[in-house]
Amino acid sequence: MPAQLSIIIVESDRDRALQIVDSLREAGPFDIKVISEPTALARKIEEHQPDIVLIDIANPSRDILEELAVASGPMERPVAMFVDRSDEGLSAAAIEAGVSAYVIDGMQPARVKPILDAAIARFRMFQRMRTELAETKRALEERKVIDRAKGMIMKARGVEEDEAYAILRKAAMNQNKRVADVAEALVLAAGLLS
Repeated sequence: MPAQLSIIIVESDRDRALQIVDSLREAGPFDIKVISEPTALARKIEEHQPDIVLIDIANPSRDILEELAVASGPMERPVAMFVDRSDEGLSAAAIEAGVSAYVIDGMQPARVKPILDAAIARFRMFQRMRTELAETKRALEERKVIDRAKGMIMKARGVEEDEAYAILRKAAMNQNKRVADVAEALVLAAGLLS
């Protein structure tokens, strides 16, 4: 996150928006923009590219949550949603849409900064988890390709698994490539020849 965070506040009540802005100004040097109308929220978030989105809404609808999910904003930045009341299942839907903090019982200006801090921390934690999951999936896919390539070498040359891997590794070193890249090229070439 940059030194000066940019925050979009989605709040239709002007007085309440000013209270939120004042409370944030007391907490630190933020670049704050207020959106008074939640329609076309995805477009507005995309247009401003804030670091954090703070939504204060009396009773959220599934439409707003769907628009948040479509905006892909929650996957790119923390989103804190303050609601006065919540229907059954809306908090779960909000979390699935990517909301980092879902606070029922409305927004109280004194609680805004600590909740934003928690939303940022939670967002970073989930971001790390998504990154680790993607890396694990990639490593698993690479492992599968390497195993297929080893199997092909074992069959073609009549060698054991360790020797097949040594052949792959030597080819990778000679080509200044990763073993997974050489294995993928071998599997692709074999697929074209069969």
